[in-house]
Amino acid sequence: MLPTITTFGWVPEFARGFVRDMRPRWAFDEVGKPYEVNLILDSKCPEDRRFQPFGQVPTYRDDEVAIFESGAIVLRIAERAGGLIPADSAARVRALQWVAAALNSVEPYVMALAINDVFEADREWSRARHGKVVDDLKTRLGDLEAALGDNAWVDGDEFTIGDLMMISVLGVLRGTGVVAGFPRLAGYIARGEGRAAHRKAMADHMATFHDARAPA
Repeated sequence: MLPTITTFGWVPEFARGFVRDMRPRWAFDEVGKPYEVNLILDSKCPEDRRFQPFGQVPTYRDDEVAIFESGAIVLRIAERAGGLIPADSAARVRALQWVAAALNSVEPYVMALAINDVFEADREWSRARHGKVVDDLKTRLGDLEAALGDNAWVDGDEFTIGDLMMISVLGVLRGTGVVAGFPRLAGYIARGEGRAAHRKAMADHMATFHDARAPA
């Protein structure tokens, strides 16, 4: 069987371009491997919760495993294809380090802004909390920019799974203007999103919603 990603067949317009199926889509296109997509409307139904206990997307299946969590899925894709992960053991561990950093050290700050300004924007405390959320995020982005330095990618000249996950996380900030104060980081994101594989993955992701209708 072809590896299969399960993700949403419809999301509100503000979420399009940001659903996490973009991460495995991008990984598949980077390694040049085909895949299938299974579209669902409700990830929290009992059938899907038996497979994904948190009621989230994406999930993934191939002829050997059935897994969830975008980081684990991207790692599976990369390992099966023999790409995106350096062969050198030390470089490999550093790439995995950056995957962990993207998900554990950066994404919580990125998502705090999305939660405050989008998902909980109608709460009475949201506006007052905005400044603190942005300040915390900018501190973390400053740390990341300093670590990046003049490198093209987080570990030097080679694009790896660490960059794919980090740029995917930072992509949630698209349109917020927060990254504008970090020119090296903005350039890093632009290089990643400018890759042919990312452009194709985004086009395929967005095409899912062209003829989709909101669930009744």
